[in-house]
Amino acid sequence: MDAFYASVEQRDDPALRGRPVVVAWRGSRSVVCAASYEARKFGVRSAMPAVRAERLCPDAVFVPPDFTRYKAVSQHVRTIFARHTDLIEPLSLDEAYLDVTTPKHDLGSATAIAESIRADIREELSLTASAGVAPNKFLAKIASDWNKPDGLFVLKPSMVDAFVAALPLGRLPGVGKVTESRLGELGLHTCADVRAVDVETMEAHLGRWGRRLHELAHGIDERSVSPERPTLQISAEDTFPQDLPLHALEEHIHRLAEKTWAAYQRERGQHPDRHARTVVLKLKTGDFRTLTRSLTELPFPADANALAIVASRLRERVSLPEDTLYRLVGVGVAGFIEQGDAPQDELFGID
Repeated sequence: MDAFYASVEQRDDPALRGRPVVVAWRGSRSVVCAASYEARKFGVRSAMPAVRAERLCPDAVFVPPDFTRYKAVSQHVRTIFARHTDLIEPLSLDEAYLDVTTPKHDLGSATAIAESIRADIREELSLTASAGVAPNKFLAKIASDWNKPDGLFVLKPSMVDAFVAALPLGRLPGVGKVTESRLGELGLHTCADVRAVDVETMEAHLGRWGRRLHELAHGIDERSVSPERPTLQISAEDTFPQDLPLHALEEHIHRLAEKTWAAYQRERGQHPDRHARTVVLKLKTGDFRTLTRSLTELPFPADANALAIVASRLRERVSLPEDTLYRLVGVGVAGFIEQGDAPQDELFGID
């Protein structure tokens, strides 16, 4: 979906159409949930501090998010998807992979299916969506961003080799600014550059990710579309009205542990054979540096209080100066496994 939250707001309020819309609460602690294309022209982006967005675009209209409404629209979009295939893997409220190898209706091609879906979204929801048609998930994801907004890009198998070779590494999933800079220091800037390096050298520099990067540089992605994506992490987090020192976070950690534990129990109710094994503490400093500390141990905490105790203890593994202030704390559970998969001789592991 194109600028999804902001587009829903503009659709539902004609006064917002054509104006720079920022979906966020105002205030020094808020971050941008979404920005309309009018706002993006000023450099406003999702996850940016709201105060920075306001500086970049003083005329922006700030709208508080309404996730209940966005979720309802998202569910309608997925009913449109389901007219063509049951192999739908949602990534978020506004994005999904579809496998149309064996579609429910023979429209002649994957391209025709994408065009039909986009037309139905426009007609039924008065919103626009962009689509990428390609032989695998990695390529389809890149293609879906190629002609945004309201675009369609088809990457035929005969086009893949030349298309991927010219891609800057920054366009690949998992290659952020830090990784891109590191790759640049190695003289690697495009997929063609990575292709010229053997996979063993890539692994020597980047570990297992080096092999994955080498595959992507050749357009290889063997992942299937998985309609039932297993839960990877359950968490709750909070941004403080004022930055706090590390020692003052215990009360907040206990409160968030209760929220996380309640969500974990709901997950267990739906999937009783899946268990978490890892406790995660997330911190964000006043200057927006994000840290995570985790502990994998047996037995796993038995209740919310035990979860809070483990999460609080993880603060001991933060090595920043004592006067460092924090704007956010989060508590999560992760490392999900199926019952019976846990190694019996492992006591704990810390990172």
